[in-house]
Amino acid sequence: MHYLNEQNIFIFLIQISLLWIFARGFGELFRRWKQPTITAEILTGILLGPTILGRLSPAVFNWIFPHDLIQQNMLETVAWFGILFFLLKTGLEMDFSSAWRQRGQALTISITDVIIPMVIAFVPALFLSSEYLVDPSQKYLFSLFIATIMTISALPVTARVLQDLNLHKTDVGFLIMGALSLNDIIGWAIFTLVLGVVTSAVFNIVSVSIVLISTVLFSVFCLTGGKYLTNFFIKKIQELKMPEPGSSLTFICILGAVCGAITLKIGIHALFGFFIAGIMVGEAKALSDKTRNVISQMVHAIFIPLFFANIGIKIDFLNNLDWFLIAFITIIGIVGRYLGAWLGVTFTDHPRVNRSLIAIAHTPGGEMQIVVGILALEYGLIKEPVFVAIVFGAIFSSVIIGPWMFHALKKRKEINITEFFNKRAIVPELKASQRDTAIRELIELVAEQDNLIDKEESYTAVMSRENSIGTALENGIAIPHARLPDLLHPIIVLGRSKKGIDWNSIDGNKTTLIFLILTSQDSDCIQLQILRGIATVMSNVRVRDNMLKDVDQPRLWDIVREAFQDYYIKKEK
Repeated sequence: MHYLNEQNIFIFLIQISLLWIFARGFGELFRRWKQPTITAEILTGILLGPTILGRLSPAVFNWIFPHDLIQQNMLETVAWFGILFFLLKTGLEMDFSSAWRQRGQALTISITDVIIPMVIAFVPALFLSSEYLVDPSQKYLFSLFIATIMTISALPVTARVLQDLNLHKTDVGFLIMGALSLNDIIGWAIFTLVLGVVTSAVFNIVSVSIVLISTVLFSVFCLTGGKYLTNFFIKKIQELKMPEPGSSLTFICILGAVCGAITLKIGIHALFGFFIAGIMVGEAKALSDKTRNVISQMVHAIFIPLFFANIGIKIDFLNNLDWFLIAFITIIGIVGRYLGAWLGVTFTDHPRVNRSLIAIAHTPGGEMQIVVGILALEYGLIKEPVFVAIVFGAIFSSVIIGPWMFHALKKRKEINITEFFNKRAIVPELKASQRDTAIRELIELVAEQDNLIDKEESYTAVMSRENSIGTALENGIAIPHARLPDLLHPIIVLGRSKKGIDWNSIDGNKTTLIFLILTSQDSDCIQLQILRGIATVMSNVRVRDNMLKDVDQPRLWDIVREAFQDYYIKKEK
């Protein structure tokens, strides 16, 4: 038998200390530069691995990362915890219910965003040189995996960019996140299914059918009855007054392990089980925001840096650098995902003006693509140069999405938001103390002033949008909105509540400033600019403080108008 000795533990502690110090340090720099932290984590592995340290000082590298099976397995085991909990956390942050409520448009986009990239990637991959293949006789299998990898998009990367651009609470942002959520489920199901079938000892139509049917049944159960059972158990934990958040965290880890074991027995990878477990947990209303935050912080701070840094420790990037392959993987990946989403929007009734914006949002490969790539590498389905190309393509596509989306937004015709404010419908102090009654109060005020809208129709439309996904932002701001079929021009109404209204906001604070926005059905571009403009202006703490001062209606309107004038002056600069 082999036992760990003190030297094994000592080296292991040195390894994880160095990886955490460099990954977290570089990660903070990259975060300030508004770049994905995964770049910093992989860069850590490249610096400490055979690529840089191994070349500059082989003796130091071999001392820190010795070629000892026990030592290597210790770090590898922790890295696998990282990938498992990363998938759990990804599922946890996915709003599946909201995505499913708008499944018509979102599902159409997600399906085309799976099929089109697979077709675009599969055919060119067949013509790649045999030197890139592990087994030249399995060219079709290799091409299938390249095609499957190209379907995976980086939901966390896109979500961060949408927040940075103040688009996450808009209709187009809602559609993007819904489509990406469904895309993740479909893409991961296809990849793990193919992986399970290919690595199975028996390959025939019967075994394939059993794996496929079992995967579908397991997924349907988890996304229907499973999420209610998960909510029931978490609620019971709270009713029994068990110590929190530890008890819920333990239950979630057990749920992930059980689902992972089930998917392994089905014949697909355990990662899909953790991913589905995360979705079930994310749908549990009983789970507190504190526990969600603990899970996210734990995974991001401890496990993810070790996993992605460990990639660079195992692979010499310079030895496996192939610029043709990097360009090939990057281009077909970005082009395929862009065209897939672009065509998907064309097949829906969503305004065509947003096609490019939605398509850009689907282009990053990010962390998810690298995870899929490392699995394919470890199962001997691709060679190291192919994996290195996947890493470069994933990072490049994640880095460019922010500037690309910003450029797409700047190309749109600019509007002056203050033109759509109803000056007479600015309420210095709302009578309502609840969300629904506050919305009704503002709608009734608009109907009384201009007689441009039907009160009940407008209220139903706004509440339908609000119940699909809440419009509360941070810092006490809410932007309820809807599109009405017969509205001639946009209307913006401002209501203020000094006591605050519980709106289920992101930061848990009560909402004090409410902007009701009504636009016509065909003015999606205008609605997008209004929502983004308000979110940007209201991120200024000085503006918010001025608006909450004890002022009358005319003075409140002056504060609003001046704030937006400054906003447009800064944009022109």
